[in-house]
Amino acid sequence: MATLDMKGPFALNDATIDKIILKESAGNYALGQTNDKDVFIVSYVGRSDSDVKQRLKHWAKNSKRPMFKYSYATSPKTAFEKECKNYHDFDEPADNDIHPDKPDNSSWSCPVCSC
Repeated sequence: MATLDMKGPFALNDATIDKIILKESAGNYALGQTNDKDVFIVSYVGRSDSDVKQRLKHWAKNSKRPMFKYSYATSPKTAFEKECKNYHDFDEPADNDIHPDKPDNSSWSCPVCSC
């Protein structure tokens, strides 16, 4: 069974993000909602190479998805690799239009499909 390996879900709003995410760090997130059985349904997976808190605040202003999960990453590379894994594990979530993009000026490839 696929797992995001993230904390949450939490309400996607600035107040909750400020309360929950306490440090500036690269990280990963998933956006979605819970169903009637309290199961988190993933609609979108993403990452920040530098500050997951600020990236989620951007989504809080521009998203129809009411909830998020998150995790910190130790580096931009680990954030990229986890985003790719989550993307494939959750069968290309409905709101992800394309495969995760590698950071500019990197030669990294997806650890799942090598693209």
